[in-house]
Amino acid sequence: MPFNIPILLTWLRVALIPLVVGVFYLPLLWLPKADQNLVATLVFIVAAVTDWFDGFLARRWNQTSAFGAFLDPVADKLMVAGALLVLVQLDRVNAVLAFIIIGREIAISALREWMAQIGASKSVAVSSIGKIKTAAQMTAIPLLLFHDILFGAVDTHIWGERLLWIASVLTVWSMFYYLRLAWPLIKEKAGTL
Repeated sequence: MPFNIPILLTWLRVALIPLVVGVFYLPLLWLPKADQNLVATLVFIVAAVTDWFDGFLARRWNQTSAFGAFLDPVADKLMVAGALLVLVQLDRVNAVLAFIIIGREIAISALREWMAQIGASKSVAVSSIGKIKTAAQMTAIPLLLFHDILFGAVDTHIWGERLLWIASVLTVWSMFYYLRLAWPLIKEKAGTL
């Protein structure tokens, strides 16, 4: 297993996931609800920034590796799933939206793994729809974690909810996009079984 700064940042992201979730289980005497919201939001934002930064550094320093390519999306999926599950428990996110997003991530990860096994991973490379979905999702989650009025005027819950609906629609759209790209190979391989 290679070890470098980009992989260290990815491991840091994995380590931050329990903090985002765990802060909401602290007694209110230790950390009031508003402070729990703020801490979880800040930790999630730090984790999200490491996601961008580790990929940037890996490409810039030519430190990409097969292990890094495996670990990075796993860390991303765990981070989003952990945050969504705690938001469902806090009744800030509809469970159906969380299921759509988490279910799509599992399905597309499995599809990508299968495509890689048959040597066709380029067929399901990340699309612009997927990137827009990720941006909406990664903006919605901190807004929903914060769950308060920002700058005296912005209701972060309402905006987070709207962005998560957008992310959910894009999630379904991008899933069908990837499945359409993979469908010829799925039919071909199914016919040889």
